[in-house]
Amino acid sequence: MDLVTGWTGRTACALQAALRMSNEAFAEHLGIAVRTVSGWHQKPTLVPKSEMQQLLDTAFEQASSSVKARFAQLLNDAADTVPADPPINDQAAADAELRLSADPNIGAALEWLDQHACWEPGTSRREVASRLARLDVSELQGRASRRGRVDQRTVAQVLGTYYGERTGSHGRYSARYGTDTKAETSILTSADWLDLECPLIASHDRLTVTSAAEDADMPLDDEAAGRAAQRLAETLAMRTRLVDMPLYRLRAVDVSPGSIRGSVGVTRFVEYAVTMDLLEGELIDAIAADPQSAHESLPLRDRYLPDIASVIDVFGRLCAGGPLALCAVARPASPFRGEADYVLLVQERSGHVLNAARRLAVIPKGFHQPMTDLRADAQVGATLRREMEEELFGRDDIDNTFGDQRSADPMHPSRLSEPMRWLFENPTRLRMECTGFGLNLLSGNFEFASLIVIDDEEFWSRYGGQVEANWESAGLRQYSSLDGDLIGELVRDVAWSNEGLFALLQGLRRLGQIGGERVSLPSIEWEVR
Repeated sequence: MDLVTGWTGRTACALQAALRMSNEAFAEHLGIAVRTVSGWHQKPTLVPKSEMQQLLDTAFEQASSSVKARFAQLLNDAADTVPADPPINDQAAADAELRLSADPNIGAALEWLDQHACWEPGTSRREVASRLARLDVSELQGRASRRGRVDQRTVAQVLGTYYGERTGSHGRYSARYGTDTKAETSILTSADWLDLECPLIASHDRLTVTSAAEDADMPLDDEAAGRAAQRLAETLAMRTRLVDMPLYRLRAVDVSPGSIRGSVGVTRFVEYAVTMDLLEGELIDAIAADPQSAHESLPLRDRYLPDIASVIDVFGRLCAGGPLALCAVARPASPFRGEADYVLLVQERSGHVLNAARRLAVIPKGFHQPMTDLRADAQVGATLRREMEEELFGRDDIDNTFGDQRSADPMHPSRLSEPMRWLFENPTRLRMECTGFGLNLLSGNFEFASLIVIDDEEFWSRYGGQVEANWESAGLRQYSSLDGDLIGELVRDVAWSNEGLFALLQGLRRLGQIGGERVSLPSIEWEVR
């Protein structure tokens, strides 16, 4: 067939889909960076440079006849939706239709939806396509803006109204920073789950895998199935990244000072994305419409997470989640900055992250999930070490939102980034502790609040300039552990995610205990309400 006058991001992605390759495999096939391929997905109208055009020409010319036929069909399917040389909005619609037809992650979600809604195969694709055709992207953008104005404090208060007062030993985490700052969160916890001081090493960090493959028993009624289809249509329309990666689901947990025990199974991200992950958006939209009555009409929450008992019953529901850590790095004294301190890193989450756009969070933060070793990766510390590589040191070859994992040991010392390799050379250079555990009433997720401390000043002198957030972050902020007033303002910032504020306060509390003269902060006292 004759190609158009030049390749675009959209047609390059169509070739990738025709070759049935992941982002990583397609990048390797062309001899380019994975981020370049990811950029084509994000910017389908982008016209690659001439050198890249030649690489794509060669890849197409060397493709088999069946690949060329699939490529032609994908372009023809998209062409049925848009006119020649379409404007940007129509181009976006064509890209969405292409993903609906060819994206294996969307396909996995459609297959799961057909099965659990008891629909005939192909029904979910038609339902999503119908909803996609009716979507008004400008309205979705307006909704995103309205959601962004709903603050953390209001979310915690509305959830407090919905779930009522504490039940037994469990209640919502709140804390007082100094004498004049009070923070409430939506994190359900207990006194036994706080101030754990648990080293994230194998002898203390002992979650075990009970099942390597399982599917939560989650039959969907018409309301839930419709909401799931709507989520997929909106994901396509807004070009949000969705990858069907494996996730650990919590089955049992037993935490106490110095010890994390429990069990996890393995589920899939698409199952979470079209069920439990919808709870946050439902609540935020209700608050944006009317904060006073937001707790009164939440049908998905009534179905999936209706009371405290259902929150605590992690075995009986899909409970995904993960660790997040306040990162504190020692810095030497400076004639410009002042005395020796810890630099504390806080991120603003990117608009590409589901349900977390523009929220403040500690860094690193990630879903607890396996890489290649189901049993060893069940340790909370394994996920934190991986997230350090991704979110602080910029390694995209272990970020499975970009492609399949092909390395047998992605955290092997020979593959580590230079900063991480330096930390691993001497185990005393990197200290990781779990500071608290909770269940997030907003999402149902489990949250392991943690603290990462690098005490060796040489690290910041050597590698401070290499600390750079990945696509999940819209920006990084620095705070000094000696600046109690500025950190107080940070604690009062209503842009926090609930789990992020939980991890920040628990991390600051622990850092004040172990940081010595590098830390000058007021007391932090928690309460379970």
